[in-house]
Amino acid sequence: MTSSNHENAAGPLMRLWGKIVGFALKLKKQGKDDPRRIIHSFKMGLALTLVSIFYYFKPLYEGFGLAAMWAILTVVVVFEFTVGSTLGRGLNRMLATLTAAALGVGAHRLATLSGETGEPILIAVFVFVMAGIVTFLRFIPQIKARYDYGMLIFLLTFCLISVSGYRDEEVIEMAFERLSTIVIGSCTSVIVCIFICPVWIGVDLHNQIATNIEKLGNFLEGYGEEYFKVSREGQPRDKSSILDGYKSVLSSSSKEETMANLARWEPRHGKFRFRHPWKQYLKVGSVTRQCAFKIEALTATLSLRSNHLQKFEA
Repeated sequence: MTSSNHENAAGPLMRLWGKIVGFALKLKKQGKDDPRRIIHSFKMGLALTLVSIFYYFKPLYEGFGLAAMWAILTVVVVFEFTVGSTLGRGLNRMLATLTAAALGVGAHRLATLSGETGEPILIAVFVFVMAGIVTFLRFIPQIKARYDYGMLIFLLTFCLISVSGYRDEEVIEMAFERLSTIVIGSCTSVIVCIFICPVWIGVDLHNQIATNIEKLGNFLEGYGEEYFKVSREGQPRDKSSILDGYKSVLSSSSKEETMANLARWEPRHGKFRFRHPWKQYLKVGSVTRQCAFKIEALTATLSLRSNHLQKFEA
């Protein structure tokens, strides 16, 4: 009786331990698959530690006060795995905050000139018009691909500053503190991301295109062998070795476009410098996918030939 109770109690503990071990193995596999992820984790910790200095040192804290929290929030939302992603989000956030802060202060100033009665009406009109314009602009594909995050930050900052009920002097001070801390957080993220083991998404795009072309080449090399295996044996021996090679190329369009848009934010590096042909990469990727679709039709001949031979032999 006692032994059965011990077994029942040990059952949940063993399952919990098994889940912990399985999770640890997954983490280990993630690190082995791409060691850059481990480095990125340390870089994020370093960036957050640097901007946290605003709270640790009294002179800096007295200069910004609670507004220093925006620097920490900026690092959290801006710091990304690749240089292109981090630089794009950082510049979007800084430019959007600068523009929205200036327009928000101007809108608040115009609203206060109309008196206590007209002030809330004018502010509501400004917010309505700006929200409608920004939301509509986000539907444009070119803007959504590169500036969607900046549009969101612009709208948020404009509303926070224009709707505030402070006096003009305090509104300007609030806008300046917010802009300063966001610039500090964005610059910290960009500097850490670029100068400490940078991950260039342009290099990843280059490798992605080259790998897709190599997959098609491997298929064409093995197609003849698989085809003649069908004619000799009546069925392909390892059909998955062909199918799995090129299928990933068929759905790579959106990933390549995203990588190319982010790569345009990166400072020029490598052999091409300032003339890096990102558009040509997309053209090569498009042609590669067209070849992959033709190859998909070509693989159908293997199964058709196999079926015909089986019927003939029967």
